[in-house]
Amino acid sequence: MPVFDEEKTVAEAMRAVLARDEVGELICVDDCSGDRSLAAIEELAGADPRVRVARHPANLGKGVALRTGIALATRPFVVIQDADLEYDPADYPKLLDPLLQNRADAVFGSRFIGSEAHRALYFWHHAGNRFLTVLSNMFTNLNLSDMETCYKAFRREAIQGIRIEENRFGFEPEITAKLARTGARIYEVAISYHGRTYAEGKKARWTDGLSAIRCIVKYGVFPR
Repeated sequence: MPVFDEEKTVAEAMRAVLARDEVGELICVDDCSGDRSLAAIEELAGADPRVRVARHPANLGKGVALRTGIALATRPFVVIQDADLEYDPADYPKLLDPLLQNRADAVFGSRFIGSEAHRALYFWHHAGNRFLTVLSNMFTNLNLSDMETCYKAFRREAIQGIRIEENRFGFEPEITAKLARTGARIYEVAISYHGRTYAEGKKARWTDGLSAIRCIVKYGVFPR
């Protein structure tokens, strides 16, 4: 769980994760938050031994926080979970099933398939995600519906075997391209999505879309 300035939601998000029987450890990486996020994390860490805490001395970006957390993971499967309550840990069984059945090496939770609940928000954000997914599919020869989803689950050895280079939101197209190049078995499952407004704390900006295009081309042509 990468965390940056999420004091309003991080404790509730952590409790939702820890309530799941599937969770053997929760690794929270505070990316030098300027609010009370770290205090909230440490309070819950003191109450539940499954919580492990790492902190960056400077704000380095979501990609770096994910690198830190993934490197520390010890359980067979790794699930990416944001601290903002947009994604529901109740979807973990669906994410994990293809892994547990040994049909997949990675599972993407799609916001755009199935009949799960979705908050209606931001047409252009939705259109941008669709565009980036199509562009990514052109380079990876996959048929994903939601490349930019936060909810990605992996076999631990599969994700720890990939060198992650991007420091911010470029993690999504980078990891997709690199998984595709390794021949990893990738599945999609339908998930619910409870998006936030920018007033509620959403952090992704249009400039991150431009960065994603760069990453799609870079790692689609030269994945390392």
